[in-house]
Amino acid sequence: MGLKLYNTMGRELQEFVPINPNQVSIYACGPTVYNFAHIGNLRTYVFEDILKRTLEYLGFKVKHMMNITDVGHLTDDADSGEDKMEKSARETGKTVWEIAEFYTEAFFKDTKSLNIIYADVISKATDNIQEMIELIQRLEEKGYIYIAGGNVYFSIDKFPDYGKLALLDRQKLHAGARIEVDSNKKNPYDFVLWFTKSKFENQTMIWDSPWGRGYPGWHIECSAMAIKYLGEHFDIHCGGIDHINVHHTNEIAQTEAATGKKWVNYWLHAEFLVLNKEKMAKSAGNFLTLAELVKRGYDPLDYRYFCLTGHYRSQLQFSWESLDSSRNARLNIIEKVKSCYEEAGKKTVGKASELSDYAQKLIFNFRDSLEDDLNCPKALAVVWTMLKDSKVSAIEKVFLAIEFDKVLGLSLWEEVNRESNISIDDEVSNLIKEREEARKNRDFKQADVLRDKLKDLGIELKDTPDGTVWKKL
Repeated sequence: MGLKLYNTMGRELQEFVPINPNQVSIYACGPTVYNFAHIGNLRTYVFEDILKRTLEYLGFKVKHMMNITDVGHLTDDADSGEDKMEKSARETGKTVWEIAEFYTEAFFKDTKSLNIIYADVISKATDNIQEMIELIQRLEEKGYIYIAGGNVYFSIDKFPDYGKLALLDRQKLHAGARIEVDSNKKNPYDFVLWFTKSKFENQTMIWDSPWGRGYPGWHIECSAMAIKYLGEHFDIHCGGIDHINVHHTNEIAQTEAATGKKWVNYWLHAEFLVLNKEKMAKSAGNFLTLAELVKRGYDPLDYRYFCLTGHYRSQLQFSWESLDSSRNARLNIIEKVKSCYEEAGKKTVGKASELSDYAQKLIFNFRDSLEDDLNCPKALAVVWTMLKDSKVSAIEKVFLAIEFDKVLGLSLWEEVNRESNISIDDEVSNLIKEREEARKNRDFKQADVLRDKLKDLGIELKDTPDGTVWKKL
């Protein structure tokens, strides 16, 4: 049917048509490296990874750019509060540069363990200060800025389309709005492009500029860096839904004011991961890191699978029970593919054209799910249908699992081969079979005895709705 994506700009599903045929440019808002990314943050990066993998699976060449915010992001998106980097440095006794380096490394460790493919271009805000200054100068030349209290502001009243992404009512964007008052602003929704020392005392990260020694606002960095690496008009801009009302709205205003033309064709936003029915947030203190999941015995890919169970535009409710279910499902897929691989004599089909017509239809169904606005739950359903379908041969199932995993990113081939290399002796193998028979005969007492015996031999069993899986302790 062709790829359709939900464009926040217009609030509708739209057919995806790239600016340049077979080539796609993507900008993704990267991390603010003042603390560990929480699993809610990481859900957005999993979504962006699925987007990139899907585009490549569909035959597009992708140029993916991501920034690293290591300066200029305040504790409130609307220019209030203090710089998050400075705040973290003060609380830990480290320099802002040490904070940025430490949390940048931690972020990429997390994304690597989640099988998130690195962006083609990754750049730090602090490496692009000159580009930000030049963009502000373009806005100054066109009359979009004013200087007050030492800071450089963008005037939203000069840009008629302000708020079009967030569907903001311009009649309400004036004095009296419920945001922190900045007496320097002509309109409370005006935003800072460049701060000087007048904003905070003893700021560490500061640079020379035509408006005084200072540092950039958060919004200007994404515009400047996207233009530098992707050009003044590109295909897709991604982020979380919390970026719509302020950050992305301001990005659009300053960029299109400077260039005089449309900036981005498709805006894609991921919904929140919720914990106890509340948005997961560092500021609220109700967040979990990937490292904490690992400490509890989960594989990072258990969390990736969990993310795949919800559509990126729907809130996803986190619970330990749901993560357990995802772990069991992932292990079951591995076990089933491993079993098929053994049955097929450790062989697989060479290419899709060698599959039966029925198996090829499953590829079509999988692709159709992805083209439906990256519908991962529907795509997972295709995987499970395929693995349970007796009309698909074992050798075909192995091929299809590997094929589908190009997008799902669960390392199925690596896991199957890793598991295949773990040998168990005949005694253990027979005990596992005995216990399975006991369960089938509803002799649960004997099944428990055999489970304990296997545990003493270093084998852990997990009973799931789709069967029993084992692993070495």
